[in-house]
Amino acid sequence: MEVHILGAHNIETKKTRLTSLLIDGCLAIDAGGLTSTLSLSQQEKIKTVLLTHHHFDHIRDLLTLGFNTALWKGQIEVYALRYTLDVIIPCLLDGKIYVNLLESPSTEKPLIRLNTIKPYKKEVIAGYEVLPLPVKHSVPTVGYQITSSQSRSLFYTGDTGPGLTDCWQHVSPKLLITEVTAPNEFSGELTRSGHLSPQSLKEELTQFRQLKGYLPRVIIIHIAPPYEQKVKEEVAQVAEELRADISLGYEGLKVTL
Repeated sequence: MEVHILGAHNIETKKTRLTSLLIDGCLAIDAGGLTSTLSLSQQEKIKTVLLTHHHFDHIRDLLTLGFNTALWKGQIEVYALRYTLDVIIPCLLDGKIYVNLLESPSTEKPLIRLNTIKPYKKEVIAGYEVLPLPVKHSVPTVGYQITSSQSRSLFYTGDTGPGLTDCWQHVSPKLLITEVTAPNEFSGELTRSGHLSPQSLKEELTQFRQLKGYLPRVIIIHIAPPYEQKVKEEVAQVAEELRADISLGYEGLKVTL
């Protein structure tokens, strides 16, 4: 399993992209910086997109991916919570601001086909075992454990605040990709908005180790660019205190499990 981080930030700049991951070139998780980082030939290989929630920095390039798919007469399968789909249909996909991707080129075979996922229910999607789990955020959100046919697994929390103990009971990943949005000085605001600071990350990972007896490799994304250096320093301190492999992700990073 190859994990490619396309977007590792929550703000797009010349050097940063919005949150998106790509697994084995064909399965995307979130679509913030999806088409903006890939060639058309790379986009053509994407058949499936899993969405964690409806916030713009996680869904933006779903629109452009769907439109581009018409070039090779393909179809994208999109999986998300019913709540998420109910938001993005009228806001993004149904033709009010661009092409109706749910009916073009035909209602029988639209460019994007929507599928509802249910928390805690495992499904085989695009050849992977996918387990969606609710996380703490300002809107309904899920993280995903993705397991390959070779039993390689990762868990991506998506946007989340403190309170991941229930997730930890259901997952045993080799790689954990989670968020730290800003440094500890913003801890109160981050918790209220459903995000992690380095200190709350430490608390969540401590609980993981207590439950599971180990810590996987941890990669941090969804970083606010103005605070990246401070986040890097504070996350490095957490890694030292926990004696764990924790590092910041970046655009273009590839990890093989």
